[in-house]
Amino acid sequence: MRSVSPRLVLPVLSLTVLIAAVFWLQPRAMSYVGINLLFNLAVPIALATVAQMIIIMVNDIDLSMGAFVSLIACITAAILPTDPALGIAMLVGCVLVYAALGALIEIRQLPAIVVTLGMSFVWSGAAVLILPSPGGTAPVWLTAIMKAKPPFVPVAIIASVLIATVAHLIVMRSSFGVKLRALGGNARAVSRSGRSTVLLRASAYGLAGIFAMLAGMALVGLTTSGDANIALRYTLLSIAGVILGGGEFTGGRVSPVGAVIGALTLTLAGSFLSFLRLSPDWQIGAQGAILILVLAARLVVRQAEKRS
Repeated sequence: MRSVSPRLVLPVLSLTVLIAAVFWLQPRAMSYVGINLLFNLAVPIALATVAQMIIIMVNDIDLSMGAFVSLIACITAAILPTDPALGIAMLVGCVLVYAALGALIEIRQLPAIVVTLGMSFVWSGAAVLILPSPGGTAPVWLTAIMKAKPPFVPVAIIASVLIATVAHLIVMRSSFGVKLRALGGNARAVSRSGRSTVLLRASAYGLAGIFAMLAGMALVGLTTSGDANIALRYTLLSIAGVILGGGEFTGGRVSPVGAVIGALTLTLAGSFLSFLRLSPDWQIGAQGAILILVLAARLVVRQAEKRS
């Protein structure tokens, strides 16, 4: 049997400790309804985290993730229900623009952090134009999917497992994923092997755009409306989720399963801090403290591994 990846040990341990703490503080959460409420918003966060993971996998960082997800949410809520053909065309167009950004970054050797920061204003402006004020409505089929109540296991848990499985198969098991990780690990070697780094980076951004698009749609399915600012926090949450899940900023070293676990941990941390009756103004700082603790623990483990 294959051993568990060391990258998954700390994420799993962090999630387990948080689950135990939440159940200790609120025993009623230990039920189908309770678990469903705890992880209610885990699906869009997990999808956004996987999208960010793909960008980080090729040694970039996307500072427009939250704005892009918000734009998708506005399109889904304002246009998709009334004009499905136009809505689908706009969603596909957004993903294609996302892929084009990757190509532009590679061709011109631009810093992704600057390009995506600039694009965050473009996405936000487009979202405001589409939906100037919060509103709209979710497509009926989307709400039915996101608020389904399957027996035994809440839909959020089923969806998270599905997201982790699909992301793992694409990134870790497919030849396409191997090429993308190679691009993050040694772009020069990839170029010397005859592979187009422009096409690979554009493909990475396009794949990330698909997951981010699904995140925005899932968010609307849960909230049943759209808002130009609905997912702005997802930029930092997605980066934190990747790092919590064992990912690194360089070398193409990521863990799709760990990224989803990191997203679940961040989602649960919000509920845990609410049970502690901590002011919302302090909750983001407390989540940051949790992230620092996990990173410190990872550093200690690595140093111990090097000494042994």
